[in-house]
This record gives sequence, C-alpha cells and structure tokens, in this order.
Amino acid sequence: MTDAPVADRGANTGTPMVEAHGLVKRFGDFVAVDGVDFTIAAGESFGFLGPNGAGKTSTMRMISCISPLSEGTLRVLDLDPATDGARIRSRMGLVPQEDSLDLELTVLDNLMIYGRYFDLPRKVIRARAEQLLDFAQLTDRANDRVDPLSGGMKRRLTIARALISDPDLLILDEPTTGLDPQARHLLWDRLYRLKQDGVTLVITTHYMDEAEQLCDRLVVMDKGRFAAEGTPRQLIDRHSTKEVVELRFRPGQHEDIAPELAHLAERVEVLPDRILLYTDDGDAALAEAGRLGHVPQNTLVRRSTLEDVFLRLTGRTLVD
Repeated sequence: MTDAPVADRGANTGTPMVEAHGLVKRFGDFVAVDGVDFTIAAGESFGFLGPNGAGKTSTMRMISCISPLSEGTLRVLDLDPATDGARIRSRMGLVPQEDSLDLELTVLDNLMIYGRYFDLPRKVIRARAEQLLDFAQLTDRANDRVDPLSGGMKRRLTIARALISDPDLLILDEPTTGLDPQARHLLWDRLYRLKQDGVTLVITTHYMDEAEQLCDRLVVMDKGRFAAEGTPRQLIDRHSTKEVVELRFRPGQHEDIAPELAHLAERVEVLPDRILLYTDDGDAALAEAGRLGHVPQNTLVRRSTLEDVFLRLTGRTLVD
C-alpha cells in the first residue's frame, strides 16, 4: 500500500493550528458550547469525545468556519474565522457526519469535480485523485458510480475528497458512525497514515476505542463543557482503575447486590444490566465475590477504558 498522498508538514513550529478561549455557541436560550478553552498543535490528532448533544459538532462547525461563535476568541491556522473564513477553508479538509457525495457520478469524477472548487489545474487534480484512490483503496472502483458502494467505501471516498486540496488541517465529525468493525479498522489505518504524514486531525467521536486508537490528546465533553483533558492514557490513569469487573445478575438484582460488593473495589457503578467493580486486581475481586456467595450469570474482567472515564465524570455512559 502506498502512504498517504500528503506532504510532510514537519515539526510543530510553535504556532497552534487551532486556539480557542472562552468559546461559546448559543442557539437562542440554549447554550451548546459553554466557555471552553483548548489549543491544537500542528501535527496533533486531537479528539472531542462525548455523546450526541454534548457540543462536539457545534464546536467543530465553529472551527470549520461554518457557524459563527457567540462569544470568546478563536484562531484557526493563525487566522480569524470571522474575517478569513475563505482562506481557512482553502487549507482545510472537512469530513462531515453525513456523506455528501454525488451518487450519480463515478468515484473518480467526485474527486475531479471537487478539486475544481479549489481552482487547481486539471492535471494536478488528476494526479492527486489517482494517489488518493490508491490511498483509499478505491482504485479498482474509480469508474464505478458511487451509489452502489458500501458504507465503508463511501466514507473512504469522502475522506479522499477532503484531501484533494492537500490540507494542513483535517476535520472529521464522527468519521466511522454506522460502519461495521472491519470498515472502521480500515478507516483507522488510513487516518493513522495521515497522522504519520503530519496532517493535523481534529476528530469528534462517541466511540471510546476510536478515541484511544487515533487521538494523541482529547477532551471529554458533556453538556457543552469539558469534563477532562489529556492523553487517553492520562485520563484513564487519573479517573479510573487498572481493571474493571463486570457482573451480570438476573434483572432486578443489581441494586440489592451492589452494596454487598462495595468493599471489593475502589468504586462501584450500578448500570441497568450489570454491576461494575473498579479495582486494580479484577481476578481477586471476582474470586472474592464468589466466596461471598454471589454467582453472576456472566462475568468479565477487562482493562479500564475511556467509557469508564466518562461514566466516572458524568454519571452516564457515552451511548446514553
């Protein structure tokens, strides 16, 4: 496979790609983004993790110069979105939640026509399109119409299209929602190649495994605010334990059993379908629960994830 067809952006020069202070977005009386601060460095893969309605997309739309901010300050590529939106967009690739491909055109034509929006010479567009088709593993479908393609192929084509202008900054809003596991992992590989080539990635997702795979640093967002910020490993170390024991009993038993297990863990969470025991030794906690006479229908000992971090910080799961 060829590497991503983008130039090496080089090391961080010190000027942030995105910098926000006190960023607010209101829709009437509703505050979608409530005074957040963040900085994204060149070459960084930065994530906004949270459930639907957390404010992720509203933040991305402000960064993308699609939606004006209500309060605060925002610099993108060291430019002001309010006055330099066109210049910012010329250096930015955007992958929206929903694919907006022309279904009646071929895969190649979607790239060729989109490249014209950036006033690129046809010869340059053609060369980049061929590289991008290879990068997206769509070369053999170049002359096929888009409509019958699988969801994963359409998503890869949308990302390839966003790269036609060789952007410095790539915005990805829920890039793998609705894809099957195989398609998600292939897309992760493509995005990882971009990251290696120095493209700055800004990603929103509600998949904790996606955030752990792709993000150098991320914020956990809930109700328009940041609940925490750091690398995935830092967030897990700060807000969870090494391991989690999941115990599933018969429906209706979890609330009654949980207090009897509280001394086995640093923290206990009771969800509708299971009890979570947060501990640094899951096997020992599971064995002790058995000695107490509590025999669950199903058990699982696993490492802590960002899902556990979010549950700790907000009291609900990412998919609520």
